[in-house]
Amino acid sequence: MPESPDKAYYVTTPIYYVTAAPSIGSAYTTVVGDVLTRWHRQRGERVWYLTGTDEHGQKVMRAAEANGQTPQAWTDHLVETAWKPVLSTIDVANDQFVRTTDADHTERVQEFWRCLQEGGDVYEGRYEGPYCVGCEEFKLPADLVTVGGVDSCSIHGTAVEMVSEANYFFSMSRYADKLLELYETRPGFVQPESARNEVIAFVKQGLEDLSISRSTFDWGIKVPWDESQVLYVWIDALLNYVTAAGYGTDPERFAGLWPADVHLVGKDILRFHAVIWPAMLMAAGLDVPHQVFAHGWLLVGGEKMSKSKATAIAPEVITDHFGSDAYRYYFAKTIAFGSDGSFSWEHMSAVYTSELANGLGNLASRVTAMVGKYFDGQLPAPAADGPAEKALAETLAATVERADAAIDRLAIHEAVTAVSDLISDINGYVTEQEPWQVAKDTSEEGRARLASILYAAADSLRAVAVLHNPVMPKTCATLWAALGADALGALVAQRVQETGQWGQLPAGVTLTKGQSLFPRLEAAEGVAE
Repeated sequence: MPESPDKAYYVTTPIYYVTAAPSIGSAYTTVVGDVLTRWHRQRGERVWYLTGTDEHGQKVMRAAEANGQTPQAWTDHLVETAWKPVLSTIDVANDQFVRTTDADHTERVQEFWRCLQEGGDVYEGRYEGPYCVGCEEFKLPADLVTVGGVDSCSIHGTAVEMVSEANYFFSMSRYADKLLELYETRPGFVQPESARNEVIAFVKQGLEDLSISRSTFDWGIKVPWDESQVLYVWIDALLNYVTAAGYGTDPERFAGLWPADVHLVGKDILRFHAVIWPAMLMAAGLDVPHQVFAHGWLLVGGEKMSKSKATAIAPEVITDHFGSDAYRYYFAKTIAFGSDGSFSWEHMSAVYTSELANGLGNLASRVTAMVGKYFDGQLPAPAADGPAEKALAETLAATVERADAAIDRLAIHEAVTAVSDLISDINGYVTEQEPWQVAKDTSEEGRARLASILYAAADSLRAVAVLHNPVMPKTCATLWAALGADALGALVAQRVQETGQWGQLPAGVTLTKGQSLFPRLEAAEGVAE
């Protein structure tokens, strides 16, 4: 069906398991989604950004039992003390937080599956086979590895459990041809290309019908026509994307949000989102999302972080030292979105020093200090642009186009790198023009040349404050104020598309040199890699 003309740009993260506190792995996805949605807001688009928690299933139930609590008490505690607070820690501006224990979610999930059952896509059967509690996933033989002579999950390396129970099944095999047609006609539906190829190969080898319920434990949403069973956790969790958008309760809201523009997911949950989820939507007669984008794993010491192995790192360990903006910058820029990426404290320290403190921070300090020293803090009006200013203006315009195009491809790292390269070019311009030497010429021509140099540098920083705002909102708000740019209104009022226009910073505004944007940091002690 045609989309609503006022449909929002709708982005989702996976909803995260509440088996423990969040790690930098889950925070990575959330930061990328936040950068993406902040950028689209600065284009002037209506945006909706959803994140939340997945609170049902055997893994959550066991974590609660291990901590001596009921599953509901355990999830309530973790959501309020860890998962919601981490959004502030990493400065995420989500529009909605969904919990799968929310009453409206529960009701809509039951209604969805009741409709599919009445439509003939659900039948009773028996499941026998391996199950990984860590993944909350029924495993195929190809998904298993042998560890110590025992069949184990290839992702977690832990032994799978053999399950045999009466369940209800979803006729997913019916939708194999429709899924292949989807991948063929809409090649951008699954990205990056490696993920798309994996999904196509998986579906082409044949789809089995999917068990959608469990009868051996009771922590989940009750099957609406059989309360002796609960719905399989993924069958419940995937529906958060539509229940949060108003499915079944608010048709106007649903039309204004669905289909999602992009589901951001880790590659370990790709099949759920690129195979099971669209098949469910097809069965229900609902539009599939525009795109499922699978990013890689975040590695520490060469291994994927794991809560079960106690190798996860809490975001606040890093933000307490570097600050939230440096945290966001590092993960958005240094990891190619879609590929595996590594984190090390030493590398982050090097990036902080070279690119943020010595790069952007030093540039802002130099420019504002020189305007203060040579023009009493008042931004001078420029004379006619010379070749160097024209080249810088061309670089700025090209940077905006380059970064904006990268965002459309979800190449977040390329967009951030484009702005970082611009900062290097501005620094190079200031170094080559040597305004401190030009200032020694007190003639009218000398003063005019000095004014042009400092104006060009300041106006370029104005653009940086807008372009880097989705990545480092706190820093850019401070930079914006230091440039006296309040005369242009709020930072986000200047749209990305307009940022590349030269000469927008009004002459005569007061520039102030405040504290360093990125102060020098003492080496942290006792930080584990």
